[in-house]
Amino acid sequence: MEIIKRIPLILVTILLIIACKEEVKQVTEETIEEEVDTVEVIEKPVEKTLADIKADLKAKGFKTFDYVDEKTQDTILMQQYFVAFLKSGPIRSQNEEEAELLQEAHLGHLTKMYELGYADISGPFGDDGDIRGLTIYNVPTQKMADSLANADPMVKAGRLVVEIHPWWAAKGFPLR
Repeated sequence: MEIIKRIPLILVTILLIIACKEEVKQVTEETIEEEVDTVEVIEKPVEKTLADIKADLKAKGFKTFDYVDEKTQDTILMQQYFVAFLKSGPIRSQNEEEAELLQEAHLGHLTKMYELGYADISGPFGDDGDIRGLTIYNVPTQKMADSLANADPMVKAGRLVVEIHPWWAAKGFPLR
């Protein structure tokens, strides 16, 4: 007798399960088209091989060389960069307002060099020495680095002078 009383409950439970499955299936089928339209496909960038990077640099006129790391046995690609030391110039007699305007123009120049891909990093030194700051130029020639560094408004005004040296660093290694 107990089982007979439970039959309606069992039937209702089975019907609910079937109804829920149908409802979920219908919702899924109805919304699949909409969901597909809203999915943004992000293509994974193709990673360049070491040979590709080296060929690109050579085509642009950069100097490079390889070496094998003894510990890891990885081939490391070295690239020539140019470090521009910004030193105190002969004309430092600007008043405070002029110096501030030159500083703003100087920072704008460095930002532009970074945005255009010519400079990888820039910054001032933390002391009050003769060398005021540096910029690392990612360009193929010292002549180009010299030209870009001397286009700085602070250099043009004589407040800073530039001293450039070639510098080798491993391509793609981050600062730590």
